[in-house]
Amino acid sequence: MIDLPLVARGKVREAYDAGDDRLLLVASDRISAYDSVLPTPIPDKGRVLTQLSVWWFDQLAPVLSDFGATHHLVSASDVPPSVAGRAILVRRLEMLPVECVARGYLSGSGTVEYQRTGSIRDVPLPAGLVEGSRLPEPVFTPSTKAEQGAHDEAISFARVVELVGAERADELRELTLALYRRGAEIAHDAGIVLADTKFEFGVDASGLVLGDEVLTPDSSRFWPATLWSPGDVQPSFDKQYVRDWLTASGWDRVSPPPELPADVVAATRERYVTAYERLTGRSFT
Repeated sequence: MIDLPLVARGKVREAYDAGDDRLLLVASDRISAYDSVLPTPIPDKGRVLTQLSVWWFDQLAPVLSDFGATHHLVSASDVPPSVAGRAILVRRLEMLPVECVARGYLSGSGTVEYQRTGSIRDVPLPAGLVEGSRLPEPVFTPSTKAEQGAHDEAISFARVVELVGAERADELRELTLALYRRGAEIAHDAGIVLADTKFEFGVDASGLVLGDEVLTPDSSRFWPATLWSPGDVQPSFDKQYVRDWLTASGWDRVSPPPELPADVVAATRERYVTAYERLTGRSFT
């Protein structure tokens, strides 16, 4: 039990009021796919997400500083013992209503839209790309921040301007791409392709702040670099494995999702832990 007021419960995290404009964010072992929380948890998933995000906040601090921005992490140690390892103390922010998605490779919903229109929203792409193709340059393809149970929807840059203003929209695009490029460099050195990822930003009295989780297997596509092969479905160190199993199971994405078999749970945990260990160079404990 956490003796703090519950502020919000998301698909994976709970946020508690820690006083003094602070929140305690606790990552559970729940896993979501296709906008549904699955009934089967993945052991240690919350710890991987939390500890990997803490590591990335440190790696990305110089990029944020270049833009006059910061991140929301206050402490990963000043948390209740019952949630140590899976909780962080963060600054309370006014979150911006945009999912800031950066793509360096074509995959997932981006492939579907590209095959239909030759672009992703208002970003035109070269002809002849296939699933897994590397893009000439990383692109910013934002989406809405949907309520739980609803679908995120890709939006144009013009819509981002309507939501947050022209100056802030430019700042979000440039910072998102800068963070992606640095993350991709670090991942490349670890033998991982960072295909795409999403960031969330908020504001407080200091200005723009990177919040939520950062470059985790829940928010990113991580592919083993040695196995990258455009035109094929890419092996991954993220929850695409669960999505693929759900698709093969015949689940209609409307009825309650099925329980995950033990082998799928174990293989998913292994992928998350592998992503952590390869990226950080640390053993997961």
